Amino acid sequence: MLLHDLLAAPELRLTLLAGDERLDREIKGVLITDLPDPRRYLSGGELVLTGLMWRQSPADSARFVDALSEAGVAALGAGDARLGTVPDDLVEACRARGLPLLEVPVEVSFGAVTELVGRRVAAAQAGDLRGALGRHRRIVAAVAEGAGLGELFTLVEAELGVTAAAVSACGAVVAGALPEEQAVRLAHDYLAAVRLPVVVDRGGPFTLFAVDRSHRAAGWALVCRGEVDAEIGYELAACVAMERTRAEEGRRVERRLAEQLIALACAGGDLAELSARLRTCGIDPAEPYAVVTATAGRRGATEGPDPALLGGQVMEELLDRGVVAAAGADASVALIPLRDDTLWGDRDALAALLRARTAVLAGGLPSTTVSAGLSGALTGPQAIRGGVEEAGHARRMAEARGGGVVTSDEIYTHALLLATVPGDVRSSFAGRLLGPLFDYDRRHGAELVRTLGAFLDCTGSWNACAERLHVHVNTVRYRIRRVEELTGKDLSSMGDRVDLFLALRAG
Repeated sequence: MLLHDLLAAPELRLTLLAGDERLDREIKGVLITDLPDPRRYLSGGELVLTGLMWRQSPADSARFVDALSEAGVAALGAGDARLGTVPDDLVEACRARGLPLLEVPVEVSFGAVTELVGRRVAAAQAGDLRGALGRHRRIVAAVAEGAGLGELFTLVEAELGVTAAAVSACGAVVAGALPEEQAVRLAHDYLAAVRLPVVVDRGGPFTLFAVDRSHRAAGWALVCRGEVDAEIGYELAACVAMERTRAEEGRRVERRLAEQLIALACAGGDLAELSARLRTCGIDPAEPYAVVTATAGRRGATEGPDPALLGGQVMEELLDRGVVAAAGADASVALIPLRDDTLWGDRDALAALLRARTAVLAGGLPSTTVSAGLSGALTGPQAIRGGVEEAGHARRMAEARGGGVVTSDEIYTHALLLATVPGDVRSSFAGRLLGPLFDYDRRHGAELVRTLGAFLDCTGSWNACAERLHVHVNTVRYRIRRVEELTGKDLSSMGDRVDLFLALRAG
């Protein structure tokens, strides 16, 4: 109820004595008091009614009005019963502090004023509730009828005045309007939050809600501009989750088709059938594509979500759900078209996008590792099998590094061989060749292992190795001679040099 509505009630016959410029104030309730300082009973927005029993001298008026102004009341109503009129010192105090002052005639009871205000406030609250329920029904109905997230956020802004967006854990904007850099920062806040919802300051306040209960690395954040009431945020997050679930149902068929294509290709299936299945998966046999394999999991965990399954969920989020990830033997696999109408365009841009977005996850969830391998650009169904193997080798190298993205460019070296060798075999190989050197270094405080590495990096140049190590060339000759004696290898032999080089890398 607004103050001018109260003044307009003919049955109350109220007179405005001060504050005529503030008649648009909202009255949220009524307090009747004769305490000289009633602040402890005020929360703001009240109409205070008083019989002036607190006034013993003119100076009391200023103290009383100061207390009401500090509490943020809407207006003061003074009764005539005690003094027969409202004293001038009270009028001046209210005028000086901008507090509206109403004169309540002696024949009008405070109870009548309280009853009228109560009826009007209750009616307004009921209207607000009906309006809120109506808006909620319209939003839920729109989701149930298949409205996309873009349409949902437009409706929410129109009905509730809330500007919202959905952001994936890797910083991609799923729906809604949000600058990319801001989305990345908000994704980091979402990942790092101990509990949700949480209010963060990113060029203004934003309230973050979790959309679903999936692993946070594959989850979405509902981002609402401003500080949003938790109940509204939870309901909106539930609507977004409903839309995500509906989209997931449609993607199950696509994943099954992709799984059948990859299984057939790895089994050496008929090229004509593979071409047809490739088209069904949205890739023309003549256009280029790349293969990505991925795993994800908690660092050092022996329990938790399946790394291959979680890797597929994360991969779909990394690529803005523009592709589907099929379940492979030990990782999720996706065939990614390389064309101009995609977010990445070509293979190098795809690699850059994967690296940037996995970096967001690594920064926000350091305990979770995402390992992805990317093949080179391929064409035709006959290349699928080799692409899966190539991306798999690259992914295993990423896993050996503790996560990240490795492309096929990085595996066509000795690292490819090492990545395909079991860890215990690599350790045994390195230990057998380098164990005597490490033992010698520990006993004598020597630097045989470091000298061997520098000597091989300098392609066997005595002078270059000595310069790098800041020692005399004779010292290098002595150390390398000891290396040969302890390992039984001849560093003038290319074969023995390769053995020791691989042992250093394997260890």
